[in-house]
Amino acid sequence: MKKSVIIVVFLVVLSPCFAQKEDKLTQEWEKMHQSKNQSIKKFNDAKFGMFIHFGAYSNLGGFWKGKKIEGIGECIMRYAEIPRNEYREAAKKFNPVKFNADEWVQAAKMAGMRYIVAMPKHADGFAMYDSKITDYDIMDATSFGRDPMAELYQACKKHGINFSIYFNYLDWMDGGNGGVKDYEKTHPDEDKSYQYWANTWDPSPVSFTEYLEKKYKPQLRELLTKYPGMQELWHDMPMKITRQQSFDVYKMVYEIQPAILDNSRIGNDFSDYWIPGDNIIPEGEKDYLLTGDGVSKKVQDLPWETPGTMNNTWGYRSDDLDWKSTEELLYWLTAITSKGGNYLLNIGPTGEGLFPEESLKRLKAIGEWMSVNGESVYGSEKWLVNHEGPTTISIKGTDSREQLGFNAHFSPQDFWFSKKEHKLYITSLKWPENKDVVIKSLIRLTKDEISKIESVRLLGSDEKVSWKMEEKGLKVTLPSVRPNSHGYVLKITFKNV
Repeated sequence: MKKSVIIVVFLVVLSPCFAQKEDKLTQEWEKMHQSKNQSIKKFNDAKFGMFIHFGAYSNLGGFWKGKKIEGIGECIMRYAEIPRNEYREAAKKFNPVKFNADEWVQAAKMAGMRYIVAMPKHADGFAMYDSKITDYDIMDATSFGRDPMAELYQACKKHGINFSIYFNYLDWMDGGNGGVKDYEKTHPDEDKSYQYWANTWDPSPVSFTEYLEKKYKPQLRELLTKYPGMQELWHDMPMKITRQQSFDVYKMVYEIQPAILDNSRIGNDFSDYWIPGDNIIPEGEKDYLLTGDGVSKKVQDLPWETPGTMNNTWGYRSDDLDWKSTEELLYWLTAITSKGGNYLLNIGPTGEGLFPEESLKRLKAIGEWMSVNGESVYGSEKWLVNHEGPTTISIKGTDSREQLGFNAHFSPQDFWFSKKEHKLYITSLKWPENKDVVIKSLIRLTKDEISKIESVRLLGSDEKVSWKMEEKGLKVTLPSVRPNSHGYVLKITFKNV
């Protein structure tokens, strides 16, 4: 018998064993996942949160040795291919003396955000908390002498905001290369583009497995123990980690905080909620299947969260002045929640520890809109349709938004829908000139449902709203006073019988 035939027969014989092991992992994961229904509801109800990218890279602001380095700010070590020892020396200069946890949390609250996802460690491996596992952290390596994560956690508790964390598999300093070396050994002929985010310019001699067991997991245990009651754990960059490794991380997290939700970037389908992609709003089933960061199963029924930037970077870049307008950010919030998702809007503080002034202006404006219209966001679900009107927008990620810009011109005929209990919310980002609008999608209601319409009102207004169901749809005459300069929200209440 030829050697190749022997190998094929061997694999055929063993394949049921592999399948059985995978089934066992899936079954065990399913039991843990199903116990989180209450956490999933709380996550869905929160709807709007703040992402914070803050680390030693913030102090560099997109520049290395006086040279502008293209790319997102938090990954400057990769783009500039900074040697590990040089980056370690640069991290020592990080001293965010103007950091004030109370001010950060109050800014999130001002914007109407219900939770914060902070960043104890990004791909540069630098810990933004007092880690006992390494001295490569803000307490030991810098003169700052404070623990930003501990202060943020306490400030969140004080102001009633949920605290959660981001924790990257990558660690360019200490060997966290997502298992690409092991993968390459067994896939020598495969395209090597997957190596892009691995440290190939000055790699640590430590294997990924050793890093996973001696740094990644111990640090994650530290954080989960330090900060009980978190809403979510934002994994990132699973790269080529194995199915067993993803499962082991999920199980370890569950054993410490059984109510926490793990996102889809934990890898290999062991997740509680889905990330469609950075600055991406899924458009249909194709998007659900193809833009799911390695998620192979259908995820239409999983809760989801879109992370978004205020400009074109996550970590601070002093030269990125392409700020999204308030109108654009409200579109993202409205479009995402109309499809049942959560919006996680990012802030990249400066190296001094301050939110950029342009970010604060937009947080304030969003907060003013939310103070009037937040009822249509919190705790809402998707309706029969999510949008009607002539404006169509498709943005496929951060690079797409940077290159193409945002050129939407909303019309008074554009409406987005959300619902909860016996209420339907209709959001418009454009006030009509003559105060009359027709919402065509309401003809989808049955005659019985139409007969149960109890009231139509404008959120933020006590003035009477005239309305009539016509053949083309629901005709509404709006009051004369606008509650907010950025469009409006109508609330339809049905008799609860």
